[in-house]
Amino acid sequence: MLQKTFSDGDFECGTDEAGRGCLAGPVTAAAVILPKDFEHEWLNDSKQLSAAKRDVLKPIIETHALSFGFSHVYEEEIDSINILNASILAMHKSVAALNPQPDFIIVDGNKFKPYKTVKYQTIVKGDSKYLSIAAASILAKTYRDAYMEKIHEEFPMYHWNQNKGYPTEAHRKAIKKYGITKYHRKSFRLLPEQLKLAL
Repeated sequence: MLQKTFSDGDFECGTDEAGRGCLAGPVTAAAVILPKDFEHEWLNDSKQLSAAKRDVLKPIIETHALSFGFSHVYEEEIDSINILNASILAMHKSVAALNPQPDFIIVDGNKFKPYKTVKYQTIVKGDSKYLSIAAASILAKTYRDAYMEKIHEEFPMYHWNQNKGYPTEAHRKAIKKYGITKYHRKSFRLLPEQLKLAL
């Protein structure tokens, strides 16, 4: 069972991002403040859930949350400030959208920058430990997936409706055949003979 809160704050928010390892599209973050008594048997790390379950949970989270926010940070900014800074920026923008503002932030992962004067704690694998981070992971994933499905219609040959911009074999083959698009991250190594992404 996931834990409800880390701190004693009245408005603790969890935040997480999706799309950090992708070759194309934005990095997307969400932040969620849940009521202290919120429970749902399915709520878990978005990576552990089917797309169908994520789609069911999204409106439940949004209906019951005290507040939620999400933000995309796009390719050009990722290339300008690097993916780690872009991920943190997306989380900051998501937190900024909350009303009420949080009095404590729990962050999935081990890297964060201070947001205003709000205390925070980074938690490795936090999306499988705390309900609010799991909820944020689901919103980040579903909002990003919807965006990738939309831009897939513009460039169907890259199969973003299936791979969501991740470096699958089909995605890399399409890059090799068709070149890159305005949605690709130019600072990433995009072709398979370059084995590691420049993160």
